[in-house]
Amino acid sequence: MEPESPRTSAAIRRVRARWVLLAFIITFIAARVLVLLIMERVIPDLFLYLRGAHVHHLNYGIFLLAAVGGYLLFLPPTASRWPAVLYGVGLALTFDEFGMWLHLGGRYWQRASWDAIVVVGAVLGWLAYGPTRAYYRAQHWLLAGSVFAATLLFLWLLIRSLDRAGQRVLLRFEQVEEDFSP
Repeated sequence: MEPESPRTSAAIRRVRARWVLLAFIITFIAARVLVLLIMERVIPDLFLYLRGAHVHHLNYGIFLLAAVGGYLLFLPPTASRWPAVLYGVGLALTFDEFGMWLHLGGRYWQRASWDAIVVVGAVLGWLAYGPTRAYYRAQHWLLAGSVFAATLLFLWLLIRSLDRAGQRVLLRFEQVEEDFSP
């Protein structure tokens, strides 16, 4: 078997990153929609309970990430897209409840979870569609740094402006959560 050229290897990584990103986005949207529909009692309660404790989908994501990691570490390399897809699903399920990592037992609707989804999605998007490192020259690094700084400033301003609107929406989500609690 011939060794892969760096160009071929980079192309394979980008295709895998695109599958991860696609699975991540679809899973995140599906998880949010299902949770909202369950909490609004539009569809039946599909949550898993063990001895009365709700098993959050964060746990499914952790197990899925562990399984994909083990598969990729201990079995021969594969050209299949399924490890990338399952990895994206695991990332979405895990980071969708990132707020629980920080605040065990806190409110379900944690701002940290939404922020984590945006950051992970942005990194995946950059890996999937951004230029390769070999492409960058000094002026590119300068421009990338400027865009990064401007993006941070924009996000800071956006977060400050949305805090007020978010409080109103959060009150509604908290009410839905309280109405749902068994």
